[in-house]
Order: sequence, then structure tokens, then C-alpha cells
Amino acid sequence: MTPRFLTVLLEAKSADMSAASNLRSEDQFLCSICLDVFTDPVSTPCGHNFCKTCISQHWDINQSCQCPMCKETFYTRPQLRVNTFISEMVAQFRREAQQKASSCSSEQQGAKPGEVPCDVCTGTRLKALKSCLVCQTSYCQTHLEPHLTVKGLKRHQLIDAVENLEGRMCTKHDKLLELFCKTDQTCVCVICSVLDHKNHKFVPLREEYEGKKAELGKTEAEIQQMIQKRRLKIQEITESVKMSKDAADRQKAEGVQVFTALKASFERHLKELIKEIEDKQETTEKQAEGLIKDVEKEISELMERSSEVEQLSRSEDHLHLLQSFSSMKTAPPTKDWTEVRVRSPSYEGTVGRAVAQLEETVWKPMKKKLLEAELQRVQQYEVDVTLDPDTANPALILSDDRKQVYHSDARKNRPDNPERFSYYGIVLGEQSFSSGKFYFEVQVKGKTKWDLGVATESINRKGEITLRPQDGFWTVVLRNGNEYKALAGPSVPLYLQPGPKKVGVFVDYEEGLVSFYDVGAAALIHSFTGCSFTHKLHPYFCPCNNDGGKNSAPLIICPVNQTESIND
Repeated sequence: MTPRFLTVLLEAKSADMSAASNLRSEDQFLCSICLDVFTDPVSTPCGHNFCKTCISQHWDINQSCQCPMCKETFYTRPQLRVNTFISEMVAQFRREAQQKASSCSSEQQGAKPGEVPCDVCTGTRLKALKSCLVCQTSYCQTHLEPHLTVKGLKRHQLIDAVENLEGRMCTKHDKLLELFCKTDQTCVCVICSVLDHKNHKFVPLREEYEGKKAELGKTEAEIQQMIQKRRLKIQEITESVKMSKDAADRQKAEGVQVFTALKASFERHLKELIKEIEDKQETTEKQAEGLIKDVEKEISELMERSSEVEQLSRSEDHLHLLQSFSSMKTAPPTKDWTEVRVRSPSYEGTVGRAVAQLEETVWKPMKKKLLEAELQRVQQYEVDVTLDPDTANPALILSDDRKQVYHSDARKNRPDNPERFSYYGIVLGEQSFSSGKFYFEVQVKGKTKWDLGVATESINRKGEITLRPQDGFWTVVLRNGNEYKALAGPSVPLYLQPGPKKVGVFVDYEEGLVSFYDVGAAALIHSFTGCSFTHKLHPYFCPCNNDGGKNSAPLIICPVNQTESIND
């Protein structure tokens, strides 16, 4: 072996030796157990060389002392001493290799922050391309070459360069973590599988890696789907906000238009009112001016006569006084002003009549127009409602299309299922709502009694009930042909003359609003506000008793016709 090592040493010292020669010589310094360059090399009696730690651990694990290379068995464990010659050759080889690596790396750019540096480079440490799980070392392109060409090193497991290679070794046995214990869900080495995890189920790390990677792929897909759903939710919320803003802008514009028109009408009627009052005052003033002129004329004439009388009364000539007295002008006629008055015009009722006229000519038409617009807006939330036969009281008759219901005098034989109303003649809509807005219309023409509205899914269906919000009912009712009430607990009388022929029901679940409309008159009948809904809502119908035919007309769920209220 000596000539062989001398040849290697000469090649290592040669300044012009090629990289290929260096790599071939390194194969002679590899331990056949760890497949790495010797560390503290020792020789067995059979002549083979190993790292002192490698062969010692190998014999510690196995019961017999056997050479890993030739399988010769030693019945007495040999005393191993470091082979100083090989140790010196290896040290010299390492120095030569490190000097060449240092010389090469000094001409190249070092690893950047975030990149894994080469563990072999001295001076400037280049970027590592691969990490060896056996050597526990990361290599740049230059220092990786032996693992790509040397026979022993080619069997080492290479991965993309990573840091913390120590974490890939078993801390207890200093062996590569290459198995996965499915029983304990942890990574182990080969020795762990024999000693600490006996009878457990193992798979290679790569197999578990592929399985976990597939799971991660599935999880990633699920996460991406969840992200997409939330992005769509953001888009939906954003669109809702935009729609809300657009609706708010329309309402503001409509409000400005309405109140601008009202303001103009108020100002016009105010001017007319002021002019009417001022005209009356002007007439009074002109009348007073005429009377004052007449009085002043009489005063002037009387003063003139007074002057004549005074002058004649001062005369001392008897004849002249007597002659002048008989010829003195006759006193001018005067008016009796005792009963003459300037009467102030009556202004009582002027403002009241102006307000009444304003209400009749401006406010009522505008109010009707606003209510028509409001009704048209809520009609956009129309839903197709059908009656649920499973909830209908046995005395109720439903049409085949489940759009009409009326009360019969005879009870039908129907199953007493939990959903059915057994005491009152009630039926619910088949559809339920737990969010958003919805609207439906019901014809009540020809009836003397009826109940309409919405009810929660959790209401009592088997005994006596009270129609009020506290018990889950929001309803408007007709009694005795002309008595309308909103059953708000206590009830609120509604003065509807004439009564509606068709009633619209609108619900805004989130807003807590239930509104009833007279569709023909485009008028609001009543609104329940500030409601707190916690259950699903169903449309609620009660045609009430037949009353011997007086109330035989059905309740009819009708499609929305937005021009009906205008044409009525």
C-alpha cells in the first residue's frame, strides 16, 4: 500500500495535478463504514482500515467482532491504535484540497444573505448547491464534485442545500434520520427502530414525505378554495356596499328633489298668503283714507263758516249785523259720523285655509307619488310563495296550485303531523327566510275577515295562540268587514276607507321591518319596526271562518303588477 499512498501524495503536492486526479486519490482515504475521509484511522488484524469511531460503534452494536470488509471474525476484540502513517497522509490530503478549494473560491462571489454557504470553503464561502445527509455537509459546485464522481461518495444521499443538517441526525445514536415511525409520528434512525421503537410500524422518510406532501397539496387546495370564497365574500360585501351607496345616493337625490319642490310650493303659497293679507290691509287703508278726506272736507267747511260767524259777531253796527245775518250762507250739510267705523278685515282662518289648500294641492299628490315609488321599490323583492299543505288546518281547502285558500264548514281527515295547525284555521307559506328582503301580495277582495303577515318557524301550532310579536306573529287583520287592526300587542286600530282589495307584505330581515301596503291605493297600511328576528320566517295566512258563506272568498297569492296601483 505504501507506493500507492506515495503516488497519491505526489499527485496531491503537484501544482499542475488535475481535479480528476485529486478525486480519484480521495477514494483511497474513505472509510467503508461512513463512506467519508478517515477520521483517526485504525487497522484491523486482517489489514483493513476504518475510522476508529466507526469500527468501535459497529462492534458495539453487533454481538461478534467481525471485519465489515472481509467478514473475518475475531474471538477477542482487537486493541485498535491509530495508524499514524495513514493519518498523516489524510491530513496532508485535506490541507492540499482545502488550499485548492480556497484558491478557487477566492476568485468567486460568496453566498448572499439567505443562501446556504458551503461548509468546506475557507475565506469566501460560496453558495452551496447540495447538502449531503451522510457527511452532514453542504457543498458548493467545486466541493460537490467528489460526490458526483467518487464511487463511494456517489452512494451518499444528496438534497438541495439546507441549513441545520445536525437536525437530520438522531441525537441519541448519531445516525441519519431515515425512517418515519407511524406509531409515534416521529422521524427515527435505524437503531431507534430496533431499540426504542420495537414492533412499531415504519416507512421510509420519502414514502411518508410523499404522503404528507400529497396531504399538504390537498390542504393547500382547500386553503386556496377558502381564500377564494373569502375573496368572493369581500367582493360580495363590496358590491353590497356599492349597491347600498347607490341606493342612498338615489334616495338623497329623490329627497332633495321632493323637498326642493315642497320648498318652492311652500314659498309660492306663502307669497300668495302674504299677498292676500296685504290686499285686505290695503283695501282697509284706502277706505280709511276716503273717510278721512270726507271728514277733513267737512272740517274745512265748518271752519270757514265759523270764521264768518265770528267776524259778524264782532260788528257794532246793528243794521249791518241784522242785514248780514239774514244773508249769511246757509250752513252746509254735515254727516253724522257717530256710527261710522273703519272695520279691520278678518284674518281668522286665512293661514288654516292656505295650509289646507297646500296639503290638498301639493302634499297629498306628492305623498301619493312617494308611496307609489316606495311600493315599486319593495315590489322588486317579490318571491314566489306557495302554501304548505302540511301546515294547513284540516278545515282549510287549498287550490291545486297552492296559491289559494278558503275555509270550509267541514274538517278534512288529514294526518296530525307536528307542523299542522290543529286549533285555528291557519296555513303557512312553504318558503322560509332567514336573511335578506322579500315581498308578496295577497288578494283579499270580497272577504269580511282575514289575517295576513309573517310568523316564525317556532310558533305554537297545536293549542290556542295569541297573534302578537312576542309570540312570533307580525300580522294585520280585518274583522266585521271594516275593522282593521295591526296586532302589535296591544292592537293598533287602522283607519282604512275604503279597505284594500290587495295587500302587499314586505320584510327586511336584517333591518327588523315588516310593512303592509294597500296595493291599489299605493298606501302604507302599517309597519312593525325594530323587530328582532332569530328564527326562520314563513308567510302567514288565515282566511277565517266561512260564516255561512259571508266570508267564503279565498285568500289568493297574486303575482306582482307594478302598474296596478297607478291604474287603480
